[in-house]
Amino acid sequence: MDEPELLARTLDCIDAQSYRDFTVYVCVNQPDDWWDNPEKAPVCRNNADSLELLSSRVSFPLVIIDHTSRGFGWKGKSHGVGQARKVLMDAISKAGRPEDVIISLDADTTFPEDYFLSVARNFQSHPEAVALSVPYFHKCVPDETVSRAMLRYEIYMRHYYLNLARTGSPYTFTALGSAMAFPLWAYRAIGGMAPKMSGEDFYFLQKLRKFGPILLWNDCMVFPEARFSNRVFFGTGPAMIKGAGGDWTSYPVYPSTLFNDLMETYLLLPVLFLKTLNTKVVKFLAQLSGTRDPLRPLRENHKDSSHFFRAFHEKMDGLRILQYLKTNNHFYTRGDEENLWNFFEKYHPGALEAMKMVKADFSFASASIADLEKIRSFLYEQEMEQRFSSAFQ
Repeated sequence: MDEPELLARTLDCIDAQSYRDFTVYVCVNQPDDWWDNPEKAPVCRNNADSLELLSSRVSFPLVIIDHTSRGFGWKGKSHGVGQARKVLMDAISKAGRPEDVIISLDADTTFPEDYFLSVARNFQSHPEAVALSVPYFHKCVPDETVSRAMLRYEIYMRHYYLNLARTGSPYTFTALGSAMAFPLWAYRAIGGMAPKMSGEDFYFLQKLRKFGPILLWNDCMVFPEARFSNRVFFGTGPAMIKGAGGDWTSYPVYPSTLFNDLMETYLLLPVLFLKTLNTKVVKFLAQLSGTRDPLRPLRENHKDSSHFFRAFHEKMDGLRILQYLKTNNHFYTRGDEENLWNFFEKYHPGALEAMKMVKADFSFASASIADLEKIRSFLYEQEMEQRFSSAFQ
């Protein structure tokens, strides 16, 4: 939607792939009533340009799904990026074979020439995997406001990932629609994707994770575009827009203590299989369910510990984890900078000194792009090490 210039660059990356046994499906989309909305006229024209660009591509097999031309756009409440992804993947599911792999991309994503090959080899080496959460990296751009917002958002995401990883959570993955792949048999097994207006990638990968293992490492990564975008309700683009205006309340740097609460309950699962203990996480689940003992039904329905553990993680899933963090974050009065510093001092001592960072002088609002880049790069490297080591576990 609304990106013919970026789409051309992504198509060039596809055309350069060393692995050639693929078919590209593209959905150009918008609500149909935008044609009668003068404010949306530029989007309609850009989408028409995208159709024309796609029609000129003959170097690889291409299926164009037109939900932008007048009369073909989305109607009613069924629209948005989730609907577009679902339409694409359902079309592939009808035409493909169980062993085929779907690589999900956005039209603003670039990647190296061996990306498709690396994904194919990854699933060939891990036939049990139901998905791949691809490593990603947003490159800085000349616009300092955009780069500042992007770096702040990446710090949030990578700090979140690293804290989840150290707890041992099965939901340690990053959900980016431009950075995921999965075999068609797994897509069919879970009943496909739900057409959510935003966050469809998060809910989709969570559903897949409950079905089987997700790969976290890949030899090639993707490079989504760093830009402001309000085409979805939440995600990278909207987060950057809110953040550039000074509002990061929806994407805080959570205290590491809250992740420790999760880890405490994970470590106590063998005991919780026998009796309920009122850990902070168990109390949270009790409040959600409106029951005194939220674990009792799990014990009654799962008579061995391995099935009980799995049932617990399906109950305390990625969404519940995020809800727990958000619900309890307001009890901590330290700011995002303090929480980030505590994380570094406890789990990566010496890193701040090596980066020549001074705690008293640092704030996200006034830090230089160079200092934000140092922090992002350190967290990125730590995340890549964790992802890489996961491939051998």
